[in-house]
Amino acid sequence: MQTAKVKVKDMVSSAKEKVNEGTAKTQGKTGKATATTHGQKEMAKEETRANKAQAKAQMHQEKAEHRVEAAETRAEKAQAKAQKQQQKAEHRGEVAAAHHGTREPLTGPHDNHTPVTADPANPGAGAYPTTDNTTL
Repeated sequence: MQTAKVKVKDMVSSAKEKVNEGTAKTQGKTGKATATTHGQKEMAKEETRANKAQAKAQMHQEKAEHRVEAAETRAEKAQAKAQKQQQKAEHRGEVAAAHHGTREPLTGPHDNHTPVTADPANPGAGAYPTTDNTTL
């Protein structure tokens, strides 16, 4: 979107430059028509060239200003985005700190299971007793 804005502004500057060149050209023609001596005609011709060059320089100056404005806008947007991301990160940290310690730890006894112990009379048996499948 930013490049489109810059292009439109540049087109406006180019149109202004064309208008200024046309104005300079018509002023040069009227200057030549009203001139009575060869020196006056040469002066009118030089004024026309100078006015055209000034119009072109003004167009380039405006285009440079458009680029600077666009760069400033991009920098402001990037700074705002970074600031917003930092605020989000800080908020996440605050939320995590507020919720820290409210859950039970995953290690240690929770009193929801009774421990299975091995049979002291039969030390070869594991912690879990085997099933007796002889009734099949």
